[in-house]
Amino acid sequence: MRKLFTIALLFIGVSACKTNPFTGQKTLNFYSNSQVFPTAFAQYDQFLSENKVIKGTSESQMITKVGQRISAASERWLSANGYPGYLKDYKWEYNLVDDDAVNAWAMPGGKIVFYTGILPITQTETGVAVVMGHEVAHALADHGAQRMSAGTLQQVGAAGVAVATSGKSAETQNAFMQAYGIGTQVGGMLPFSRSHETEADRIGLQIMAIAGYDPYEAAELWKRMKANSGGEAPPEFMSTHPSNDTRINNLTVWAPQAKAEAEKFGVTKFQ
Repeated sequence: MRKLFTIALLFIGVSACKTNPFTGQKTLNFYSNSQVFPTAFAQYDQFLSENKVIKGTSESQMITKVGQRISAASERWLSANGYPGYLKDYKWEYNLVDDDAVNAWAMPGGKIVFYTGILPITQTETGVAVVMGHEVAHALADHGAQRMSAGTLQQVGAAGVAVATSGKSAETQNAFMQAYGIGTQVGGMLPFSRSHETEADRIGLQIMAIAGYDPYEAAELWKRMKANSGGEAPPEFMSTHPSNDTRINNLTVWAPQAKAEAEKFGVTKFQ
């Protein structure tokens, strides 16, 4: 029974891989766009109906403008690199929502929200482009579907622990299940999430540069994010996101590479 369970788990992991066009790496993904996008679109519409969406202001128009420039840049890159139909199921939408949270987020299929609370940190259109590039990158790289897939595997693994400890006392079984939960969260799910954030930083930097925004401004934005946080953050190994210092260092190193990539598309001036 245990051997069959292990074989089944390995089969699921090996057979559920999809290539990330930006990295060339295989990713864990059980779900197709047709399975994920309709639900994401419905949830996005429900969120908008329950919150105050800002329309017709210079700030909301800037959010849309930046989003359109960056999604167009991503399409240019994908078409030039052998993925001309990659975005056919995407329905891009960019909304500004009245909320003091310093946050923005993306849902599968290109549905993006900025909260007004992040605008004092972004400060400029280029600052918005840093955040927008990151959120567009999450959508492009199927990070939502990958996290769903990882969650499915975690649930399957928990069932495996239950099978492996069957016949033992309830106390022993509970101890094993608790250890599994902590181990997979700290050793698996959190690093998995951090790798997505780092990947979105790098892809986002590249596509914002192709869109004509200065990639060197990304590190400056994260310096402002760090100052705004007041140093209140969990240790990096206990967080879903890289530390501010890690992000600042990474973005500083990657900025020249992003500019070089933009130059391949004839972009040599940046705002």
